[in-house]
Amino acid sequence: MPAFSVLDLAHIVEGATAADAFRNTLDLARLAEELGYQRYWLAEHHNMIGIASAATSLVIGHVAAGTSRIRVGAGGVMLPNHSPLVIAEQFGTLATLYPGRIDLGLGRAPGSDMRTAQALRRGPESAERFPQDVLELQALLGPERPGQAVRAVPGMGTEVPLWILGSSLFGAQLAAALGLPFAFASHFAPDALMQALEIYRSRFEPSAQLDRPHAMVGANVIVAATDREAQRLFTTIQQQFAHLQRGDPGRLRPPVDDIDSYWTPHERIRAQHMLACSFVGAEDTVQEGLARFLQRTGADEVMVAAPLHDHEARRNSFRLLAGIAGRLNGAA
Repeated sequence: MPAFSVLDLAHIVEGATAADAFRNTLDLARLAEELGYQRYWLAEHHNMIGIASAATSLVIGHVAAGTSRIRVGAGGVMLPNHSPLVIAEQFGTLATLYPGRIDLGLGRAPGSDMRTAQALRRGPESAERFPQDVLELQALLGPERPGQAVRAVPGMGTEVPLWILGSSLFGAQLAAALGLPFAFASHFAPDALMQALEIYRSRFEPSAQLDRPHAMVGANVIVAATDREAQRLFTTIQQQFAHLQRGDPGRLRPPVDDIDSYWTPHERIRAQHMLACSFVGAEDTVQEGLARFLQRTGADEVMVAAPLHDHEARRNSFRLLAGIAGRLNGAA
């Protein structure tokens, strides 16, 4: 029975502020907890005026403090931007404050452009050390070893669950070799999804953290009263992907009535390709699409993204999706 979880970038919508985004994030997390979602993840991005989750561990702490049961974590922290020791201290602190509720998803991409990476004092070679940095971080979060000279305090002994995130085959290979759960970013990069899942499952080596593969897949899911209403809400995401191609992501824009007059044919083709793992419509439409997606992927978990301009529409979408998830799991 696949679990359903929530991915949030604390998007800032047009006409609002980062403070508004944080209030909406906590409000949605509380709803997700009430509705029975498995986990609530936030993602690290830098120098993006429409995303407020740059200080990811702080926002995770904000959400964890305002909820009581749901797992909260990073989906993810871009490890090349950081020292493993600092991340071990941050997430060790979170795990100490909120025991048994913190996840740490790790990505290899910088989550920013080269100029921003320079401002972070990280070079392009940082990503090449990703496997070694994951192992170092894992050791820092593990039990103290005899003669250990450098410790994460707090952090040591917390054994925060690690996840490997990816949109290519590299992450699948690394997650399999280390025996870690694997999350594929199919909500914006679907091309290698099936091949990555096959590699991960076929090469998986059991570990102290995980004895069998656990594969999470990303999907954009927008549910509304009618197909037409959901498709109109979805134009906010379609506009965002058009503006990413223009190098101008900006804040989340309100829906439009005619998306085809908004973007160029080239932008439409590229955005539709990137958004192939999207399920948009009324409940029956989305349930049918998700059932096929789960059958095709065999996923253990679906991480759902739904960055909408209207917060109440987003709340309603996740409320309707919870009912769909229950019916899908009941059928399974």
